[in-house]
Amino acid sequence: MLLAILVPFLSFFFRGKIISAIVCLILQITLIGWLPAAIWAVMSLNNAREERRNDKLIRAIRENRR
Repeated sequence: MLLAILVPFLSFFFRGKIISAIVCLILQITLIGWLPAAIWAVMSLNNAREERRNDKLIRAIRENRR
């Protein structure tokens, strides 16, 4: 989470989203764009965590039905 706030483009890069990382880096270069880039990176990270959690729950439900 700290990485997403301090260096937003690296957060995307380490998760394999290269195009998003480049766009975020362009935003980050401008002083005004730093805040939106950090917010975008944090929101994206939270969404990825939610998707993983939901996938895990769906797999658990499917296994219990068997």
